[in-house]
Amino acid sequence: MRILGLLLFLSVTMGFSQTSDKQQIRAIYNSSLTEGKSYGWLNYLSNQIGGRLSGSLQAQLAVDYTKKQMDSLGLDKVWLQPVMVPKWVRGTPEFAYIENQSGMTNNVPICALGGSVSTPGVGIKAAIIEVKGIEELKALGRSKIAGKIVFFNRPMDPTLIRTFEAYSGCVDQRYSGAEEAGKLGAVGVIVRSMNLRLDDNPHTGAMSYGDLPVESRIPAAAISTNGADLLSTTLKLDPKIKFFFRQSCKQYDDVESFNVVGEITGSTYPNEIMVVGGHLDSWDLGDGSHDDGAGVVQSMEVLRLMKVNGYKPQRTIRAVLFMNEENGLRGGAKYAEIAKNKKENHIFALESDSGGFTPRGFSFDSSDANLERVLTWKSLFEPYLIHVFEKGYSGADIGPLKDKQIVMAGLVPDSQRYFDYHHAQNDIFEHVNRRELELGAAAMASMVYLFDKYGILPN
Repeated sequence: MRILGLLLFLSVTMGFSQTSDKQQIRAIYNSSLTEGKSYGWLNYLSNQIGGRLSGSLQAQLAVDYTKKQMDSLGLDKVWLQPVMVPKWVRGTPEFAYIENQSGMTNNVPICALGGSVSTPGVGIKAAIIEVKGIEELKALGRSKIAGKIVFFNRPMDPTLIRTFEAYSGCVDQRYSGAEEAGKLGAVGVIVRSMNLRLDDNPHTGAMSYGDLPVESRIPAAAISTNGADLLSTTLKLDPKIKFFFRQSCKQYDDVESFNVVGEITGSTYPNEIMVVGGHLDSWDLGDGSHDDGAGVVQSMEVLRLMKVNGYKPQRTIRAVLFMNEENGLRGGAKYAEIAKNKKENHIFALESDSGGFTPRGFSFDSSDANLERVLTWKSLFEPYLIHVFEKGYSGADIGPLKDKQIVMAGLVPDSQRYFDYHHAQNDIFEHVNRRELELGAAAMASMVYLFDKYGILPN
C-alpha cells in the first residue's frame, strides 16, 4: 500500500508540475507575441546603427544601445566586460573584371574577405586557375600556381538538407585558401561565396594566413555565385583569360571593446549561472540582422520575458552579448576566462546564432542523461511546433565555457534561407519576419525556464 501511495503521490505531483509548466510556457509565448520588444530592438540596431564590425564606431554604438536597453529592464545587474578586439577596415568598394584575349571585360561582384590584405593601389591582373578545393590546389603544386590568381569554386552541396553541413563542407577554402595558395606563390585568391542560391551578392567571412610571413600574404576576395559561374564558364571557353581585382582593406592595431552582460540573480541557487547569448558584432556589408542581431535581441528578450511574467528564477540567468565572434571569438574567450578566474559555476548555456527564422528546436552538447531529461519536456513544446531535440553543435561564443558538467545548447531555426543572407549585403532588417523572431525568443525563454526549474543532472 505504501508503494501504491507513493506512486499515486508522484503521479499527482508530476501532473501538477506539467500543468504548471504548460501555463508558464503559454504565458511566455503570449508575452513575446503580443508585447515583445525584440523586433523593435532589432530595428534600431539594424537601421539606426547598421553593420557592427568589431573595432568600429558602429560596434561601440551597439554596446551603448544594448546596455541602455538592458538597464531599462530592471535587471539586478548590467555591466560591460572589456575585451581587446581586432580592427579591420574594408576601405573603398572592391572592383573586379574578367578580361579575354581581345581586351574585352566583364565586371563581376566581389568583396574582400575579412582579415585580407589589400591589393596594390593599381590592383592585380593575372592569369587565373580554377580548383575545387585545397587538396586539388596542393596536387597542382607551385609550378602550376605561382604567379596566378587561384579561383576556389567548390559550391555548397544542395543535396544536404542541413545547410550548415553544406557550409562546413566548403568553408575551408574561404578560411585557409589564401594561406595555402600563398605558400605556392599565387598572387591572389578568389573564392566562391558560401551561398546555396545563384545571385549577385558576394558573401564575406573570416580568413586566416596562419603563420605565413607578411611578404607571402596575398589578397583574398569572395565572388558572387553568379559571378563564379560566369568565371568558370569563361575559363572553360578560354583558359588564357585574365582576372583583375582591386581592394583597399587594412588591418589596424587591436582596440578595446566590450561584451554586454545583464543578470537576474537567482533566488535559491545564485551561484549556479545560466547564460543565454548571441554576438553583438556583425560583418559590414549589410546590417547584420540575421547574423547575429536576431540572437542578440532574442537573448535580451529572454530576460524581459522573465521579468514581465513575474517569474523569479531559482538560478542566476545572464544575457551575454558577445563581441567579436565574426573575426576572432575574443568576446567568448574573455567571458570564459573571467568566469574561470572567478570560479563561477556555469551549469547551462544557450546560444542563438543561426538567424531569426522559424524555430524548429534545439541541439545539445551535453551528457546523455541531460538530453534524456530534455526529451521528457518534448510535449511542452509540441503546441509551438518545436520538435528537434538532438545531440549536436551549441555555439561558438559559449564554446569556451565547456567542461564536463555544463549543458550547452543552440537554438535551431529553419536554415533553408539562412545562407541567402549570411555575411552579405542583403542581411538587412526587412528580411527578418517579426513573428518568427518572437517565436524564437519565446522558445529560448521556455527552455531557460525549464532548466532553471529542474536544474541539470550530474554526470
